[in-house]
Order: sequence, then C-alpha cells, then structure tokens
Amino acid sequence: MMENVERKSNQTHNGTQSCMTNTSLDCGKSRDEVLARIEVAVLAAIFVAALVGNICVLAVLLKGRSTRTKSRMQFFIAHLSIADLTVALFQVLPQLAWDVTFRFQGPDALCRIVKYLQTLGMFASTYMLIAMALDRYMAICHPLRTLQQPCHRAHAMVATAWLISAVFSAPQVFIFSLQEVDPGKMDCWADFVYPWAAPAYITWITMVVYVVPVLLLSASYGLISVEIWSKVRSKKHTHHAQLHRLEGGSRELSRVSSVRGISRAKMRTIKMTLVIVLVYVVCWTPFFTAQMWSVWDHNAPGEE
Repeated sequence: MMENVERKSNQTHNGTQSCMTNTSLDCGKSRDEVLARIEVAVLAAIFVAALVGNICVLAVLLKGRSTRTKSRMQFFIAHLSIADLTVALFQVLPQLAWDVTFRFQGPDALCRIVKYLQTLGMFASTYMLIAMALDRYMAICHPLRTLQQPCHRAHAMVATAWLISAVFSAPQVFIFSLQEVDPGKMDCWADFVYPWAAPAYITWITMVVYVVPVLLLSASYGLISVEIWSKVRSKKHTHHAQLHRLEGGSRELSRVSSVRGISRAKMRTIKMTLVIVLVYVVCWTPFFTAQMWSVWDHNAPGEE
C-alpha cells in the first residue's frame, strides 16, 4: 500500500494544491462514514497481519542465530521483514489513525516525518526484493563470483537498498506540509507549485516502485530459470557417461542426488518466479493504473 497519491487539484494564485490522501475523500468536504469504517477495518487487518507475520519471521531467524549457518537469503529475508515492519508501523498505522480522526492530528514537523516514513518502508520493501533477485541471479548464473566475499556483497546490496529508499523518500518532506483546508481546519496536504508537478511526481513514483522493479524481477528470475534449465539438460546428457567411469557406489549416489537436486531447484525457482512476479504485478497494477489515470486523464472519475 502506497502513501497518499490520489489527487484533487484546486487552482490558486500560488499554484496547484493537491489533497493526496488514502481516505478517498474530497478536500474540504465531509467524508462517507460507511466507506471510512470499511477502510479502518481493512487497514486494521493489514496492520495486524503484517505486524504478527513479520515478527514471527524475525523470531524464527533470530532463534537459529547461534547455529552460525545463516545464509545470504536469510539475511535478505530478515531485512525484508524489517522493511515490511516499517510499512506496518509507519505507513499503515499512521494512515489507520488518520482515517479514524479524519484530519491529521499533529504539528507540521510530524506531518513531514510521517510522509517520509510512509514512503521509506514502501521503497525499502520493494528494493529488498530486487536485491534478493540479483543475489539469486549471481549465485546461479555466476557461481564463481559468489565465492569472492559473498557476505560483503550481501551487506552492500542491503545497505544500498536502504540508502536508495532514504534518498527517494526525501521529496515527501518538501512536498507535504500542514495546511489550512477549511477555515480553522488543518490537514497534511501536498503542495505542487506547478500544474505539471503532481502528474510528474506520481509518474516517477510509478516508475521506481512498479515499472522498473517488475522489469528487474522478471529479467532476473527469467535468466535464472533459463540457466537452471540449461544446466539440467547438460548434466542429463553427461550423467550416464560419468557413471561408467566412476568407482564406488557413494560417488555414483552423490552424482545422482546432485542431478535430482538441481531438478528440484529448477522447479522451485520457476514457482518462485511466478509467485514473486505475478503477486507483485497483481497487487500493484490496479493501484498504479488508477493513479496514472487520475492524474493524466482530466475526464477520469472523481471522488465526489
């Protein structure tokens, strides 16, 4: 779930102001209380599921820490869970409170901080998936390179994901501020000086959160699938010849298990490809389609 991106523009002498809230309300008007209750219930369910689920994942990972057998994937999954917890605590929870109170309750500084943290978790969760995909691509398609300080590379990739997320979230601090939406009523609003700024910003968000990640995930897991298929076919052709030259049943059994193991890995990778890419696309496509439609089509349906 992305932070406030739906737009209602009001032309003023200072430029274009946009009410970018997830509460599906028109700026300065009363809201639909039935819809508000539904939104609160949905957000509460999402918050509980995200909080409990990711805490359980982290608990399982921390419980086995003493074994010193942590893989790079476990390291990535831990940071993915942390990113998802950031989404739950700093994106879903503030939006839940916002839906309950209707108007933002807090000073201008809190408004900017909340908006920054809402996108930070979203970016971090997205780019952690990309880091995991790139790590799997390197491990399977370029295995020799993984032998060269694999842990250092994993730490660098995770640090880069968090750094990019922090930088990409920075515009929120300058775009959002506490503004008077009605006489005596304040709310956390986005302020775009130029009419083209809001469509440009939402298009940029769409590219860096949806379009580019989907392309990278699809390319990475697609190449992984092709590589595994080619390795399995190659080993099947050479396997019978190798068995005749091997001495000792244990070595023969080891080779057979290896081939079967790669075959199982191939199927798991293909399934993981479908799950990650399809779920990501299914979850984000309706949202970003609606967002792009709302800012680029002046005849798009409003929220009245």
